[in-house]
Amino acid sequence: MTLLVVGLSHRSAPVSVLERAALNAEAGGGLLRELLDGTALEAALLSTCNRIEIYAEVDRYHPGVSGLTTVLARHTGVSVDELSPYLYVHYEERAVRHLLTVASGLDSMVVGEGQILGQIKTALALAQDEHTAGRLLNDLFQQALRVGKRAHSETGIDRAGQSLVTFGLRQLAGAEEVSSWAAGRRVLVIGAGSMSSLAASTLARAGVAELVIANRTLKRAERLAEALAQSGVKARAVPINAISVAAELAVADLVVSCTGATGLVLGTETVAHAMRERERPLAVLDLAMPRDVDAGVHRLDGVRLVDIESLAAASADAPMAADVDAVRSIVADEVAAFCAARRAAHITPTVVALREMASDVVAAELTRLHGRVPDLDDKQRAEITRTVRRVVDKLLHAPTVRVKELAGEPGGDHYATALRQLFDLDPRAAVAARNPEQERS
Repeated sequence: MTLLVVGLSHRSAPVSVLERAALNAEAGGGLLRELLDGTALEAALLSTCNRIEIYAEVDRYHPGVSGLTTVLARHTGVSVDELSPYLYVHYEERAVRHLLTVASGLDSMVVGEGQILGQIKTALALAQDEHTAGRLLNDLFQQALRVGKRAHSETGIDRAGQSLVTFGLRQLAGAEEVSSWAAGRRVLVIGAGSMSSLAASTLARAGVAELVIANRTLKRAERLAEALAQSGVKARAVPINAISVAAELAVADLVVSCTGATGLVLGTETVAHAMRERERPLAVLDLAMPRDVDAGVHRLDGVRLVDIESLAAASADAPMAADVDAVRSIVADEVAAFCAARRAAHITPTVVALREMASDVVAAELTRLHGRVPDLDDKQRAEITRTVRRVVDKLLHAPTVRVKELAGEPGGDHYATALRQLFDLDPRAAVAARNPEQERS
């Protein structure tokens, strides 16, 4: 069995490709279900505004890569030929290292940002809901969450960067502090999901004068506005429609948009019309993937647009904190521990099969002995049984303990193979004997 990662991110693909490949939860669920229908044994999808990655356990490497790529292309609508130049593939230990690196914030657009932990948790929850995460991916994603938390609690990686929201606001604020730049502004937030909620909360703490939440589901916008109002900021909700958005654009100083829409939410003409009705400049932060705001908006007089593409360019020059080295050390240790535990787990069925074989041999020989020496009393039979079993246990103890220790080292699977060949073992038969219901399923 092979652990595979097939994906693309801001490091491998242009934003124009990433936004076309973006998948929402519903589409992601369909992708996972199809993967388990012949391509993978387990599967999980990590889909964020700047990456889409499939994690899967497959029988064989090359068919697995081909199958994952084909399914990804089918569900994103981007052809295999278009995707292939931007895809990266990691397997086994490299796949483990990649996810733990992502979870620690080292592979984020803004190094050290913590939002990725929530996104990994969401990816695991989706795989669990779709029943596509088995023991391997459950263990791996739980390990990734623990590593991410370690990185933030044991190092100063948070100082190396900020959340995408804060980073975007800093690009708009320029030389000013975000709090002083945002203070007193009227803000229109389009969307009421996790990223929009984070943006609204960040702006509320920065002291904006008013927050207007526009969302297709008005009740969700109202719940967010009520929560913000409890923190002391003036907040209200409006539906997303041409009249409401146009009215709010006319008076807003800042627009933050992050919806799950597959098409544009704000077109150039809509923003241009709003600018004709006002004299103040307008700042626009588009955090959606695919984009919510037409890229042509940046050519309008008085409009400053910051989107995922410009954030990617800006983050390339962001300084790296010294704490990054500490996080890399944590990741290296955790990768080694996870892979050692996985190798050790692989040998357990072989050890069980060896002990089952020894037990069968002991039982057969005792039966033969009792048949040849029928005059033994119960006490004598019990003593002989204990002695024979004790001898076998002592003979097996050292090699089974040692092989488990060796299995945790790189190449340790060779020891399990040697045991199976030397003793003609079938680990699957031993497991089936102990778990008949599982074997029948």
